Amino acid sequence: WRAMGKLQSKISFHTTRYRAEGSAGPSGSPHQHSPSHSDGVTSVAALQPDLCVSGGRDKSVAVCRWTSGAALRRFVGHEREVTKVSPALDSSRVFSASRDKTVMMWELHGAPGPRQHFPGHELVVTGLAVSPDASQLCTGSRDNTVCKWDTETGECVGRAMISRNLVTDLCWVPGEPYVIQTSEDKTTRIWDSRELQVAHTFPAKQHIQTSCDVSQDGRYCLSSSQGGEATLWDLRQTRRRVCEYRGHCQGTTACVFLPRGPALAPSVATSSSDSTVKVWHRDTAGR
Repeated sequence: WRAMGKLQSKISFHTTRYRAEGSAGPSGSPHQHSPSHSDGVTSVAALQPDLCVSGGRDKSVAVCRWTSGAALRRFVGHEREVTKVSPALDSSRVFSASRDKTVMMWELHGAPGPRQHFPGHELVVTGLAVSPDASQLCTGSRDNTVCKWDTETGECVGRAMISRNLVTDLCWVPGEPYVIQTSEDKTTRIWDSRELQVAHTFPAKQHIQTSCDVSQDGRYCLSSSQGGEATLWDLRQTRRRVCEYRGHCQGTTACVFLPRGPALAPSVATSSSDSTVKVWHRDTAGR
């Protein structure tokens, strides 16, 4: 779901192409349900095993049961399109970022309006990461800043600016106070959220870094690139580059660590503007 959430589609969807809710397609084909948005979907994330949350160009946030296609909640409050959505780990709250320069917090079982509002960025908000206990929120923007917020009060409790640091994505390291950030300045950074300072900057790549993800054990992070590759970085003491995943013929738009089963090798997936999704062995970069 995270990888899908980072894809921004320019395809125009028409309701006539969708089957009625609950209808089955031909054998082996995916189910299709009524659209949750009236315009392009810009972001989607897993909320619960059977629920997902999405944001769209129609300025709304929708919560749907993907098994049936039923739309359970629809939140409206942003003045421009939603760019990112991210749920809290307890799945009771959802955060959304927007081109209106703000972030909003929504209660899944609360009122239809935003529970909290986080204004303060000067340009579109392009990065969104929620702390494991949901008490803090980190946001990033094309205004070169990363901000830290108290989710209960809505207060901005930290702000850091780095010249030319146009943020493309943020993700929180599980169980740690660290946040990973990718940028149009071609770097991937590790922020210490406690003082909102850069703890480490990985060597710059040749192209803009478009997105990032962190493994569930917090040992590795991924970054994807407009150059077509993705990079695996070690977050432990060495903080070195482990390997690269090369094979796309256009820019890589998203990257994600795949869930690991008892009999499955650790794997990652990348998506690209070349219309493909590739799955790689995490440690050898084999497909």
